Amino acid sequence: MITAGRIVRLAERDRAKVQFLLDGEMRGALAGDTVLTAMLASGVALRKSEFGPEPRAGLCLMGACQDCWVWQEEGSRLRACTTLIVDGMRLCTTLPENWP
Repeated sequence: MITAGRIVRLAERDRAKVQFLLDGEMRGALAGDTVLTAMLASGVALRKSEFGPEPRAGLCLMGACQDCWVWQEEGSRLRACTTLIVDGMRLCTTLPENWP
């Protein structure tokens, strides 16, 4: 069993490894992971809650609730629960400073 953060991988650990940048820090994931899985498996919560001190980890996990939006460094946003992680992605958990 491999444990890294909130996700425990029980199977499919032999998939290709990918690297992505999250809030300026290099993180690792496995090919075929969603962005949300990659973030949670690397020990990072999706974002901070607007209603309290708790970190958020997604809600519906199927793209219906609008709770898992993250941004790419250039400013476009994506749903972390339905978007596959890609090697070299540059992601932000908050709106990028350079966003128009």
